[in-house]
Amino acid sequence: MKRPISTPSLLFCVVTAMGVGLGWAAPAPATGPLKPHPTNPRYFTDGSGKAIYLTGSHTWDNLLDVGLGDPPPAFNFDAYLDFLQRHNHNFIRLWRFEEVAWDTRLTPQFVEQGAMNTVAPHPWKRTGPGNALDGKPKFNLEKFDPAYFERLRSRVSAAGKRRIYVSVMLFEGCLLQLLANSWKDHPFHPANNVNGIDGDADGDGRGLKTHTLKDPAVTRLQEAYVRQVIDTVGDLDNVLFEIANESGTYSTEWQYHMIRFIKEYEKKKPKQHPVGMTVQWSPDEKHRGTNKLLFDSPADWISPDLNAADSSYHYKTNPPPSDGRKVILCDTDHGWGIGGNVDWVWKSFLRGHNPIFMDPYDNRVLGKVAPEKWDPLRQSLGHTRRLAECVDLAAMAPREDLASTKYCLAQPGAAYVAYLPDGGEVTLNLSAASGQFDVEWIHPIEGTITRADPTTGGDKRTLKAPFTGPVVLYLRTHKMLEAPAPARAEDATPRTVLSAGTLETPWLP
Repeated sequence: MKRPISTPSLLFCVVTAMGVGLGWAAPAPATGPLKPHPTNPRYFTDGSGKAIYLTGSHTWDNLLDVGLGDPPPAFNFDAYLDFLQRHNHNFIRLWRFEEVAWDTRLTPQFVEQGAMNTVAPHPWKRTGPGNALDGKPKFNLEKFDPAYFERLRSRVSAAGKRRIYVSVMLFEGCLLQLLANSWKDHPFHPANNVNGIDGDADGDGRGLKTHTLKDPAVTRLQEAYVRQVIDTVGDLDNVLFEIANESGTYSTEWQYHMIRFIKEYEKKKPKQHPVGMTVQWSPDEKHRGTNKLLFDSPADWISPDLNAADSSYHYKTNPPPSDGRKVILCDTDHGWGIGGNVDWVWKSFLRGHNPIFMDPYDNRVLGKVAPEKWDPLRQSLGHTRRLAECVDLAAMAPREDLASTKYCLAQPGAAYVAYLPDGGEVTLNLSAASGQFDVEWIHPIEGTITRADPTTGGDKRTLKAPFTGPVVLYLRTHKMLEAPAPARAEDATPRTVLSAGTLETPWLP
């Protein structure tokens, strides 16, 4: 019998005094702060013992406004949070750009018609005396702009109230490398500040030295800014930190330093938060980092490059199983730039990762196709979270050996989730299990469930999907709550999970 699952943003599995039951309530605020789970460090936990799976869509202008005009058009953050909740997402990267302008005309591969966009606000006041290269007053790098930090706190706090975790991006390294003349738009350009700071002391015209430890004056200003960020949001539970987006290998020691700096500064605070390091990408091959630099870092979480240490794996097409050395947030930003697909979502989830999507959202900054084209990917992310919250995720691990498709997340003897990229049949090795298992087939995009006859442990079992195309198989030892039989045959037709106002029978472990 086919059954649509519940609206994920409103329903989730809870344990009651009578056993497992329904939770008919809006999402509680995010709890934390997060830390790697003590027994399954592929995931974070909030201290409750529960493993917390992170997934979601992030977009470039979700902190700073980016667009034509000065100031640029305001981003509707409340509408964005509504969008995340509709898709059952619980994680974003909150983007920061260091430059006062972004020329998207220089990235035609990502945009139909580019523009020279203004970017605002920024962490420091523009007091002068004198004007910067953009014609506005120069920055005073010793004076913070309260408007920037008020916005930062407001947005992180608003997300937390909706059970959404936020990685606060502290620095951004891609634009300086990728866009010609981007350095002239940077506050650390000597013509743009009143403090005598020149972040390009070697004169190569790129400013990449700002992401090194070569100039103590620059590092001192950056550390002061990082302290101010921590003082602004460090009391909130839903905070993570990311040092820099796609800053090249010249930044390695600087990023390691900043990670340690945050951890040392937060030791004096009531709460400590996870710190992340993301792939060191560069258009210059000599500045492209390796995943080893991420795994060797003092970071709590990482977003890797595409190439795995074992060449039989690839984070884009066949992600390696997570071994728990770091919490891994697989990000389409570092694989496609703009891209991704449903296969990647489910493969990443079943290999023990936390997949996230670089979302063009409304195409206001970048994006060449209709925004709704990405809905299947967004929906799939939400379905993985729904399933992650209905299993004992802390007890589950990727087990290629237990499924013929090699994509399997399992708590042997209790629960198995397998992905069939091509549909058809899958053979599960239940030799070490006993008892009876309920069998449910889940549509990876629609989230609908087709329940099949139970199977038993004690041997290998071959199970055939009841419909064509990619499918997720969920086996568990507990009985599913029975829903009333439909009055008419057409009432059993699956509906999409995210239909407005739909409250259906949820999955129960």
